[in-house]
Amino acid sequence: MQTRGHGFTIFKKCANLILGEDFISDLIVCDNAAFGYDGHIVVRGLDFAVKHGDYFCIAGENGSGKSTLVRGMLRLLKPMQGSISFNLKTGNKTIGYLSQAQALKKDFPAGVKEIVLSGNLSSMGLRPFYSRAEKQKALENMERLGISALKDVCFRELSGGQQRRVLLARSLCAAKDALILDEPFAGLDPLAGESLYLLLQKLNTESGITIIMVSHDIENAAKYAKHVLHLKNRQVFFGPVEDYKKSELGKEFLDLSAKKGEGQE
Repeated sequence: MQTRGHGFTIFKKCANLILGEDFISDLIVCDNAAFGYDGHIVVRGLDFAVKHGDYFCIAGENGSGKSTLVRGMLRLLKPMQGSISFNLKTGNKTIGYLSQAQALKKDFPAGVKEIVLSGNLSSMGLRPFYSRAEKQKALENMERLGISALKDVCFRELSGGQQRRVLLARSLCAAKDALILDEPFAGLDPLAGESLYLLLQKLNTESGITIIMVSHDIENAAKYAKHVLHLKNRQVFFGPVEDYKKSELGKEFLDLSAKKGEGQE
């Protein structure tokens, strides 16, 4: 298991002061952080870094603290212990987010283009209308995700896989640095899920967007991830995906994921 301590944080800050912010390419750094609610810690001992351009998978059973950590990464929770720091290259509101609840909501009474455009709302402030650049960005993201032909179709008329593409395009309108995805493939059939995995890999490798994904489907996620963080209400593993696959914890969890997949076929 790889960890990072307080000494690394001090080194990083000194290096950035001397050599510039891009010398250390970390996007998000947790330094012995803990997150929770109402004075109760849910997940602790978080000591890891997500790099710019990473494909980062967060694994663990239900109730292990994954979604709580995501809320911390979205700055919706402050750490109860330790710290979390951000090195966003393009401002504070540059992380797109797709939650499991959004992914499973199928009855939006709106058209595809309208939903994708709404991804710009977080950066508009009090401005009531979309700019030309924001409209162009929405069109470009629909093109990237192969849904341009669906722009005038009502969201609830789409298949599950098409709906996820629409919501991803919406998230991309908010994302300049990273996409955080909390169980984005829940409820999808295997073919639609595989198609979206390939799409996320393309966004990561060709566009350089950092992918941070919470997934129970670690068997498939590990095919594309670069780093894995495994939680059991504390950090029990952080490191390259190849090291995770070789670890006893990784072997056990990957085997469990494979058996669940077989049971769903």
